[in-house]
Amino acid sequence: MKISIITLFPEVFEPILNSSILKRAQKKGLVEFELINLRDFGEGKHQIVDGRPYGGGAGMVLKADVLAKAVKQVYSKQLTVNRKRSLSTENCKLKTILTSASGNPYKQNKAKELSKLDHITIVCGHYEGVDQRFIDKYVSEEISIGDYVLTGGEIPAMVITDSITRLIPGVLEKPEAIQNESFSTPLLEHPQYTRPDEFKGEKVPEVLISGNHAQINKWRCQKSLEKTKKIRPDLLTQKD
Repeated sequence: MKISIITLFPEVFEPILNSSILKRAQKKGLVEFELINLRDFGEGKHQIVDGRPYGGGAGMVLKADVLAKAVKQVYSKQLTVNRKRSLSTENCKLKTILTSASGNPYKQNKAKELSKLDHITIVCGHYEGVDQRFIDKYVSEEISIGDYVLTGGEIPAMVITDSITRLIPGVLEKPEAIQNESFSTPLLEHPQYTRPDEFKGEKVPEVLISGNHAQINKWRCQKSLEKTKKIRPDLLTQKD
């Protein structure tokens, strides 16, 4: 898989992409990250990428033509790769995502869907927003990571990148761990414990050191249900 990220601040991604699981995934050849500086496509001497909003209002809006040039470069590179691999555009699963506070809520099922694609381009929103004409012509989907506003789309892009990468087959050493994580089912993950056996007067539940795997699984399911009812009861009524 290849993940291309179009951003005004490529430097903020490098520590994340070169650490932990994301770094190992690259070394294994399972994923390729491409950072594209939107400023390189800016207009004039000062490489301008934004403009004042028509109709008035505060803030600046990212320009459609500048964004289009950046996305077209990504597409052009991919077409070259496709030709070398004798792969048609139709058979190469591509998607362009815009991080946006007004986008669709990002959930685990979406991460699973995206992890099956061949190439994803993430456009990091910034300033007051993005010219709607770019969205209409180039964006497959707008995604939001929560009901709050951030300075830019870089942090959401990191969230999306991390959540997708860890689902790619071969990235995690123990892929079975994914099956028991929160949001992989309608339930939150059960509580976890490790050494020492006792901490500040609180002991590890006896069932977890009993060796009875049937009872352990039963306990974990019960605790997951209790935790979900307490913290995220809405998950129990969601159809998706």
